[in-house]
Amino acid sequence: MLENLLWLLTGLAGVVVLLTRMRLSAAAQHAGRAQIPQSLVNVHTVVGVLALAAWVAFLVTSTRVLGLASVALWWVEVLVGLGLLARWLPGSGGHAHAAEAVDDTWAKGPALSVLGHVGLLLGTIVFTFAVVADKVA
Repeated sequence: MLENLLWLLTGLAGVVVLLTRMRLSAAAQHAGRAQIPQSLVNVHTVVGVLALAAWVAFLVTSTRVLGLASVALWWVEVLVGLGLLARWLPGSGGHAHAAEAVDDTWAKGPALSVLGHVGLLLGTIVFTFAVVADKVA
């Protein structure tokens, strides 16, 4: 049962990494968006892909060192993602200097981003538990 949950959360985590990249890349093309450095978006994408690859390798091989490394990468990914989210939220330092978005076909406001990044935080907590408690065989 836990392995099925881990695979489901792995897929959802991959979706968060991909959609964040797509949303921020598309947002960079529109005026009136919070100024988020492309380098930060690139870090989020690269760390996310590395975390995803290491995590899948861990789920397949159950190598503890790989599990610990992938969990560390997931925590870096979560922190970068929450940092991106904080810059985008209304009233934060990054968003306060930008006008409102003219067009955002993804969602009205930050609800989708909050859902994805809080979900990734919760998923990373589950991943950490699975590795630390040695629940993956």
